Amino acid sequence: MTTPTSAEDRAEGAGPPDEEFDPNAPLGESGSRNRKRAALAVAPFLLIGLGNVVLLLGWGIEPLWAFAILPPILFCTVLAYIVFSTDFLDDRT
Repeated sequence: MTTPTSAEDRAEGAGPPDEEFDPNAPLGESGSRNRKRAALAVAPFLLIGLGNVVLLLGWGIEPLWAFAILPPILFCTVLAYIVFSTDFLDDRT
């Protein structure tokens, strides 16, 4: 049995099923990046930041000032995602 190698086969779901997410699994168990774990860790911070933007827009502040806080929110979210997904701080704990 062969595994699909083309992008179309993977997009159609013909590939092997994803492993089930285990939040209690050791960080370096799979040897790959923990993308799902990183997304779950960073999602609340992103939602709070976007909620602040929506709240500022709802208060009637000029949209320019409301969206001025968006780049730092996105930068910190991406930075935290990289740290969580690559286990950058694994050897410091």
